[in-house]
Amino acid sequence: MANQNFPNPHEFKDIPGTEGWQRMYPYQYPFTTDDAKRNQYEKDMFWFYDGLHYPEPIYPFDMIWDEAWFLALSQYNTRIFSVPPVFGVDHRIINGYIYITPVPVTNPKEIEARVGPFLERAGYYYQNWDKLVAKWETKIKATIASLEAIKIEPLPDMEAKNVVDDALGESKGYHLLKAYDELIDLGIRCWQYHFEFLNLGYAAYVTFMDFCQKQFPDIPTQRITQMISGIDVIMYQPDEELKNLARKAVELGVDGAVVSKPTFTAASAELKKTPAGQQWLAAFEKARYPWFWVSTGTGWYHHDKSWNDDLDVPLSSIGIYIDKIRKGQSIERPLEAVRKERDRVTGEYRALITDDAARATFDQMLGTAKTVFPYVENHLFYVEHWFHSVFWNKVREVGAIMKAHGFIADVEDIWYLKRSEIKDALWDLVTAWATNVGPRGPQIWPKEIEFRKTCMKKFREWKPPPALGKAPEVIQEPFTVVLWGITNQSLAAWAKVREAKDIASIKEFTGFAGSPGTVEGKARVCRTVADIRQLEEGEILVAPTTSPSWAPAFVKIKACVTDVGGVMSHAAIVCREYGMPAVVGTGHATSIIKTGMNIRVNGTTGEITIAQ
Repeated sequence: MANQNFPNPHEFKDIPGTEGWQRMYPYQYPFTTDDAKRNQYEKDMFWFYDGLHYPEPIYPFDMIWDEAWFLALSQYNTRIFSVPPVFGVDHRIINGYIYITPVPVTNPKEIEARVGPFLERAGYYYQNWDKLVAKWETKIKATIASLEAIKIEPLPDMEAKNVVDDALGESKGYHLLKAYDELIDLGIRCWQYHFEFLNLGYAAYVTFMDFCQKQFPDIPTQRITQMISGIDVIMYQPDEELKNLARKAVELGVDGAVVSKPTFTAASAELKKTPAGQQWLAAFEKARYPWFWVSTGTGWYHHDKSWNDDLDVPLSSIGIYIDKIRKGQSIERPLEAVRKERDRVTGEYRALITDDAARATFDQMLGTAKTVFPYVENHLFYVEHWFHSVFWNKVREVGAIMKAHGFIADVEDIWYLKRSEIKDALWDLVTAWATNVGPRGPQIWPKEIEFRKTCMKKFREWKPPPALGKAPEVIQEPFTVVLWGITNQSLAAWAKVREAKDIASIKEFTGFAGSPGTVEGKARVCRTVADIRQLEEGEILVAPTTSPSWAPAFVKIKACVTDVGGVMSHAAIVCREYGMPAVVGTGHATSIIKTGMNIRVNGTTGEITIAQ
């Protein structure tokens, strides 16, 4: 791989008008210019844009989750489970976009030394997986309950008299500081739990893939993942709740009222007029908790509001299902067909193994991969969706207090401050309240926020390159391949697009073969979950990435193409569950393809053709 295909990470100049943007983020994140050793390390590494998690520039406060997984993933790899070939994942930022690089263990003796502890510690988790996951679920639900219980209260002009009568010895100013500390601590703790099992879950996949690729050198990666498909997980439950509500609307004869109004408020007012409508609304309300805490995006951005925050979103999806039911069309995932194909593929490859020991290894590794699969999907609902959705709203309560005291002009301005800056501002706020003098913050933060808003606007106009630095001779780091779809082949494809003089002239390009099959049809480019309302039956979805809240789209489309992701990305997994083609990790699909284009998607080879 020629290094000239990807820019040197240090060659980027600040976008005019954003000079000094680096102060918006933790000081260790920007690429280094004043430390020769660190600078050389950064030049020697291969960095790729994490568009899987960050399809747009990241706000200063929203960096909390990047810092959280920076720590959590790496600590489990390096310090807890001692994963032999890789320490952790390093992070950097350019113009608001996150770049990451796996940190390999380069010394063969050190790799060998790490094998023993890994087998012992990981083995304990694999052998007790179901019992430990049940314990994890108790921990994460308790963490969410603690988050929901946090009270963030305005500061009173005068404390209640019971502060004196009960000798409480604490003020509402102290309680505000304490509540903010608890809020941040719970966020970091949640992500500690997030990665307790996740690396091991992916390691089980990767180990099984490695075994299969050695046994069957020509096996396509998606054939291996097909062997682990057809397993039900709770991450599909929010969508199942929508389907149930669509069925119930038709059964009760209120489907007309449900679909006739553009907003939930209007539909609710209509439904309340009849007993059947009231019955449906009661079912709707019951489904909301916890299942409507699913995010409308990845959950990584504060503006990825949940269905509970915008009931028009689930209402629109219910309408899609009602329309299909009325037409006599199925809204079910073709689970039995997927399982039948899964068992056929598994049986055919298993029959090719003639050695009894190898066959036993195949069975054991496949069994482990199937065991870990539910956690790999289910943790998303608990963390990125339920926890994050509640968390964002708690931070908004902090923002309301800061706005009331003149620190910010709008509650939504709080996202332009780092979490450490908010803590400093709250200390300014409560000490000013305590002494009855004017705080300093109202003179500092509104001006700084205006600068940061300018930076964010310019960052959105900038196109981040898919990769930086030196591409390795061979990309072997397993998570890079299965999650992000980064391979030597995909890098070559990205470079080819990057070198094209006119992107409009590109008629063929490739990505990662995510789900097998070939179809041709009209493309629909959707950049957000709101865009999927425009999808028409039988179109091909083209998106930067997808998330669980996009589920209703998959009953309408016949294929999916994404900019980012590997065989274990959301789009690839869901397409395999629906038995439709997917090409993921294309790097540039949303730039090359325009809505209305006729395209051919080959999910078996990863090829995409823009038809004449």
